[in-house]
Amino acid sequence: MTQDEENSEAVSETPPASVGAQLRAAREAQGKSVADMAESTRIAARHIKHLDEGEFDELPGRIYAIGFSKTYAKEVGLDPDAIADQVRAEMGEAEAHSAHYDTTFEPGDPTRAPGRKLLWFSLFAAALLLAGLFVFARELFAPAADLPSLVEQEEAVAVAQAAADEAAGQAAAEEPEAGGEVVITAEGEAWVRIADGEGRVLKEVILNEGDSYTVPADAENAQISTARPDLLAITIGGKAVPKLAEEMQTFIDEPFSATALLARGQQPQAEPGSPAAPR
Repeated sequence: MTQDEENSEAVSETPPASVGAQLRAAREAQGKSVADMAESTRIAARHIKHLDEGEFDELPGRIYAIGFSKTYAKEVGLDPDAIADQVRAEMGEAEAHSAHYDTTFEPGDPTRAPGRKLLWFSLFAAALLLAGLFVFARELFAPAADLPSLVEQEEAVAVAQAAADEAAGQAAAEEPEAGGEVVITAEGEAWVRIADGEGRVLKEVILNEGDSYTVPADAENAQISTARPDLLAITIGGKAVPKLAEEMQTFIDEPFSATALLARGQQPQAEPGSPAAPR
C-alpha cells in the first residue's frame, strides 16, 4: 500500500467532527464571541455555550436543540439541514446508550416543567422551612426547663425563611417578561400566519420541524392563525410558555403579543377540541 493510500484511508476513518465542535470552530473563525452570537441569533448565551459543547440535554427539549442548532449554523455559514440531521443522530445515540432509558416513559411538555435546579432548590427550601417549624413547635410545647433560647429559635426560622424567599426569587426570575420577543419553533409541519392589529400579514409560511419565526418587536397587537397549535412551541424573551393548545385546533387571528400570551397563561385553558373564542 502506498503512502498516499494509507493517508487516504486514515482520513476516511477519521470520524466527523461533532456538531458542537463544528459550530464553535465556525464561530471562532469569524471572530465572534458567545455574546456576539447570542445577540445576532437571539438565542440565550447559556444555550450558545451548551451548543458549543454539544450538551443538547441541557436545552429545554429536543425541538429546541434542533431549532437552535439550525439558527446557529445559518448564522456562521454552515448547512442548517445537515447540522440538524447530525443533531438528531447525536441525540439518538445519547438516548440509545442511556442506562436509565425507559421506552414506556413519555416526557411531559418542557414548556410547563420547571428547571431541574429550581425544582431541587425549592424542595430543599421547603424542607428547611418545615424543619424550622418542627423545632419551633416541639420546643413550644416542651417543659420550660428544656426550652432553648429565643435567639436560636429566631435564627432557625430566619434561615428557613431566607431559603424560601431565595427560591421564590429564582422562580420569579424564570417568569418571562411582557416586553420580551415572541418566538415560535415548529415541532412538525405547521401552517402559520402572523398579522398585526390592522390585518396586515407580516408572515405566512409552512414551518418544518426545527424552523422558527420571531414576531417583529414593532408589530402592534400581533395575531396568529394556525390549525396546528399543538406543534408550535413558544418562547418569550427566551423563556418557554405554554402552547396555544395541546391538540389540533383552528385559531384565526388569535392575539399573539407577549402580553396576550402571558395573560392567556393565567386563565383557565379551554376544553380540548372546543373552538377558539370569537374575536
